[in-house]
Amino acid sequence: MTTWTDDELTRIGRAEELQVSSYRKDGTLRSYVTIWTARSGDDIFIRSAHGRANGWFKRALASGTGRIRAGGVEKDVTFDEPSQDVHADLDAAYHQKYDRYGPAIVGSVTGSHAVGETLRLLPHN
Repeated sequence: MTTWTDDELTRIGRAEELQVSSYRKDGTLRSYVTIWTARSGDDIFIRSAHGRANGWFKRALASGTGRIRAGGVEKDVTFDEPSQDVHADLDAAYHQKYDRYGPAIVGSVTGSHAVGETLRLLPHN
């Protein structure tokens, strides 16, 4: 399995935002969408603030692959729905990084609802 380098983890983890795009069936990229991201351990995650029905999230699930840009890193990724055991640490990572925006905003990507609205990004080399 391909993993993130330490440099990529640091740069993406420190980035305020991440741009994500999924691949169409014809192999072209859709338009990028800017979202929040958080690092937990050696993984990078993204969450939908508007649930599974959010357009970019639905397209990412349907495609399974895409491309991200953050912190000067641009990389093809696979979108993976993570196991349940990552969510407590991931909530803490989102709170640490984004709590300054207030509880209503950070609450849109944390809590029990976020379990089904989370994707782990697996890098391609």
